[in-house]
Amino acid sequence: MDINIASNSKPITVLLVDDHPVVRDGYRRLLDYTSDIQVVAEAGDGESACLTYAEYGPTVVILDLSMPGIGGMETIRRIKAKDANARILVFTMHDTETLIMRTLEAGALGYLTKQGGIAQMVEAVRQVAQGKPFIDPKHVTNMATRQLFDSAEDPLRVLSTREFQLFQLFAEGRSVAEVASTLSISPKTVGVHHSHIMKKLGLENSAQLVRLAIRCNLASN
Repeated sequence: MDINIASNSKPITVLLVDDHPVVRDGYRRLLDYTSDIQVVAEAGDGESACLTYAEYGPTVVILDLSMPGIGGMETIRRIKAKDANARILVFTMHDTETLIMRTLEAGALGYLTKQGGIAQMVEAVRQVAQGKPFIDPKHVTNMATRQLFDSAEDPLRVLSTREFQLFQLFAEGRSVAEVASTLSISPKTVGVHHSHIMKKLGLENSAQLVRLAIRCNLASN
C-alpha cells in the first residue's frame, strides 16, 4: 500500500489524539505511507493533547471525541482558545449530523467517521492542512437538509455551544460536581448552565435528559 505523492514542500505535521494506543499506532503506521504527512506526537486524553499541541504546534490535530477526562469538545475549545488558527480534524465513531454541526461550531475544521478508509483520512488531513473544511461526504447532503430544520425537529438547536457540551456530559451521567471538576469551572456555574439547559429543553429530570440524548443519537441505551 502506498499513498505517497511527490512533494517538495514541508510535510504536514500531525498530532494524533485517541485514548486507545492500538488505534493511534494503527493510524500512525498508515499515515507513514505518505510522503507529505508526518505524525510528530500522540496523546491519550484531552488534557495531554492541549499540552502536546502547545509543545509541537502541529499542522493538523486528529482528534477523537469520546475520551476520558475533558473529552473531545472541551479539547477543541481549549486548543482554539490558545490558537485560533488551530486546524482540527475530528475522527470518531459518532456520525450524527447534530454532533457534526456542533463540532464544527466549536471550532473543528473537519469531521471524519472511523468507518472511512485510509485514503479518505489522507484526503481529509491534506484538505484541513490547507485550511479547507472537510466533512465525511456521506453526511454533506443530510447536513444541508438539516439547515432547514426548526427547533421542534431538532430540539438541541436551542442550546448554545457551551450548553450542548454540558448536555453531553450530563447525558453521560456526570454530576454537577463532576462536570465542574472536569471542565475546571465552579459548581455554581455548572448549576446555572444545568438550569438553563433543562428550561430550554422543557425537561424536568435527568432521566428525561438522557432519553432525549438517546433519541438524538448522542448516547446509548
